[in-house]
Amino acid sequence: MVEKDSRLPLYYQLMDILLAKIESGELAENDQLPSERELCDSYQVSRTTVRQTMQELEKQGYIYKIHGKGTYVSPKTYNQSLVKFYSFTEEMKKAGKIPTTVVVSFEKMFCDTKIAKAMNLSNEEEVFKIIRLRLADKEPMLYETSYVPVNDFKNLSSQELEHTPMYEIFRSQYNVTISSAMESFMAVSSNKVEAEMLNIIEGAPCLMLKRITYDQSKVIEYTISIARGDKFTYTVELK
Repeated sequence: MVEKDSRLPLYYQLMDILLAKIESGELAENDQLPSERELCDSYQVSRTTVRQTMQELEKQGYIYKIHGKGTYVSPKTYNQSLVKFYSFTEEMKKAGKIPTTVVVSFEKMFCDTKIAKAMNLSNEEEVFKIIRLRLADKEPMLYETSYVPVNDFKNLSSQELEHTPMYEIFRSQYNVTISSAMESFMAVSSNKVEAEMLNIIEGAPCLMLKRITYDQSKVIEYTISIARGDKFTYTVELK
C-alpha cells in the first residue's frame, strides 16, 4: 500500500506498486489497468497522484492509452544490442520464443543503381530479391527485404528459406562465413503494406534497419528491415 508518511512521493510509490504487478505477470501484456477512480479508491490517493503516475509510466513505455477506452499494459519489447553481430532467429530463441519465417516473395532481378552501389555490383549483375515476414510465437515482428548476389548463391530457394535461417544456408551450403556487417537505423512510419504485414496501424512508429553483410571484403547480403516500434529497442554501448 501507499505510505502517506514515507519520504517517497505518493506517485512514485504507486508507480512501484503497478510496476511490480506488471513485472510479476499479475498485469499481463495488453491487460487493461483499473480506471483513475478505481486506483484512487484502492490506494487512497488523489486523481492528481494517479495522473502523475500514469504519465510517468506512459513516458517510460510501460503502458499505452487508447482514447475513449482506457489504459493498457504495453507489450514486452526485445532489447537488441548493436555492438555485435546477431540474427533474428537466434535472438528470439534466447528470449524463449519460437521464430518462424514466411517468404512473401522471391524473385531474380538485375541490380538497379541503388542496390548496385550498396552491394558493390554492376547493373548487369543479378540478385535475388527476397521479402520475408519474421515472426516470434506467430506474432509478426519484422518485415524484411533482402538482396543476395545470384552468382554466389545460385541454388538458393524460397522453400529452404522458410525452414532454415539464411546465414545457416550460407555457411552450410556455400561455405560462406560472415566476417562483419554494417548496420544503420532510423525512425519511420509504417506504410500500408508494412502495416498489413506487421498487423499494426498504418503510420505506426517503426524502426528501419539497413544492413550490409560481408564475407571479408565481399558484400553477400543487403537487407532493409522494418521493425515494430512497440516490440524492439536497440542499444549501443559507448566506450
